[in-house]
Amino acid sequence: MTDPRSIADVDPVVANLIEAETGRQQSGIQLIASENFASRAVMEASGSVFTNKYAEGYPGRRYYEGCQITDQVEQLAIDRAKELFSAEHANVQPHSGSQANMAAYFAVLEAGDTIMGMSLDHGGHLTHGSHVSFSGTLFNFVSYGLNPETELIEMDEVRRLALEHRPKMIIAGYSAYSRHLDYEAFRAIADEIDAILLVDAAHFIGLVAGKAMPNPMVYADIVTATTHKAMRGPRGGMILSTEEHAKAINKAVFPGYQGGAIFSQIAGKAVAFLEAMTPEYQEYAAQIIRNAQTLAGTLQDGGLRVVSGGTDNHLMLLDLRSLDEELTGKEAAVILDEVGITLNRNAIPNDPRPPFVTSGLRIGTPSVTTAGMREGEMERLGALILDTLTRRADDEALKEVADGVAELVAAFPPYPADFPGHV
Repeated sequence: MTDPRSIADVDPVVANLIEAETGRQQSGIQLIASENFASRAVMEASGSVFTNKYAEGYPGRRYYEGCQITDQVEQLAIDRAKELFSAEHANVQPHSGSQANMAAYFAVLEAGDTIMGMSLDHGGHLTHGSHVSFSGTLFNFVSYGLNPETELIEMDEVRRLALEHRPKMIIAGYSAYSRHLDYEAFRAIADEIDAILLVDAAHFIGLVAGKAMPNPMVYADIVTATTHKAMRGPRGGMILSTEEHAKAINKAVFPGYQGGAIFSQIAGKAVAFLEAMTPEYQEYAAQIIRNAQTLAGTLQDGGLRVVSGGTDNHLMLLDLRSLDEELTGKEAAVILDEVGITLNRNAIPNDPRPPFVTSGLRIGTPSVTTAGMREGEMERLGALILDTLTRRADDEALKEVADGVAELVAAFPPYPADFPGHV
């Protein structure tokens, strides 16, 4: 029989690390835009006995026996995803957003084909053509960026580049852009050159699920996404598409670029999709955006420039040079983490500093919204961030900020003290 002992008995080192990480998440303010706190139900599914089952293929077409129940949980996740996003087809097997993108590209393209996507240093993702990613290595990418004055995507420039380079795919999506995407304009450009329109909704698919942002599936041929981040589900990816591309996408995921799916994660995805179908989740998604807009406004009022002047979604980019020309994203992120505010350094458009240093910070509000914070807490949090950055050489001031952070977190813990994450 399996070892009945707990992790604390089997491996106290890892048990202590779990306890330490639980404490870190519980004792600080988490503002990383790509993170969130999954529910107990999602984590129970992700840690369930489905982790023991290996199965290649799709429901009703497996290469292993004993998949009757596995088929049910995957089909449940598929059906819920299709309903939630009004999609004709859903593949819930990708292990991550990057793998979802790789499978989607190779489902409809060949290596060396031209793709157009958002430049990494203007807010795009590594898989949108970066030379250090498979995308930039295996495909010919043409990048569009932001207008240097408005810091917005300029659709006339996107169209000009598309007509010049005739890409076979156009990607609309981002990892650090705070404004709505003009899906209708992207669709028109794609149609004009007979290209496939793929929307990478990894960051904001949870806001789409909550009807707080427009559904890209109305215009896109393919939508790729992750199920964590604003979605608040388990770590993993998915691909939504029209029926036209269903067979090719399934083949690209398996056997193309993955073997057996992680069915414990698929069970967690099914739970997360169900959670997202509730009125409470819709209010939560709307609150994420209200919180982001309030926080952005507070920081702007304190003299910190927000790239593009604000946000329409869950994230914002901050230009630290507006406070101090010498302050780097790296230095600011470390100082804020030391007082209990965790976020990440991020390049701003046309950043003169290298990617590991940067001149900016990226902030997201999904995690704090999950913890129950609202506009009043965002105003207080903005003041704490400004105090940290403007008084960073004052140890007494930083201690006051840390005390304020601790007070805020104590009032809005992400999990109860008796949550099973505690060992």
